[in-house]
Amino acid sequence: MPVLKAFFARRVPVFLRALVIGVLIEVIGLVAFAVVLLGELLTGGSSSLGVSLFLVFFLLGVAWVLVVSCRALLAGRRSGRGPVVTWQLFQIVGSVAAIGSGTGVSVPGGWVALTIAVVVGGLLMTPTVVEATSATGSED
Repeated sequence: MPVLKAFFARRVPVFLRALVIGVLIEVIGLVAFAVVLLGELLTGGSSSLGVSLFLVFFLLGVAWVLVVSCRALLAGRRSGRGPVVTWQLFQIVGSVAAIGSGTGVSVPGGWVALTIAVVVGGLLMTPTVVEATSATGSED
């Protein structure tokens, strides 16, 4: 797996490693949610085939973009910062909405997602991470 290879290949700042771990936790959550939706679709629990398929492909697409962004960050390229910070902003908005709904597992899940998003967003702005991910070239 290229992300893990890059994670261990060179000296990576601790905050950048923590940031990548946080994003990979989000990736695991996205893939798990896509699998749940696909299972719901296959067992007849979904009332809309189109919406369910869109959500599955959307979640897997976002997960893929985040993995590619982590790889770019670990390679020292700044191109990975934009997608990661954008996703954190979406996570914050979605988490606050889930917490505000006050129903079922939405509240604890919202707090977990909000915490991860704030931590990852904060780590992304630390001077050591910005310095480690300031290259513009495509050296790989």
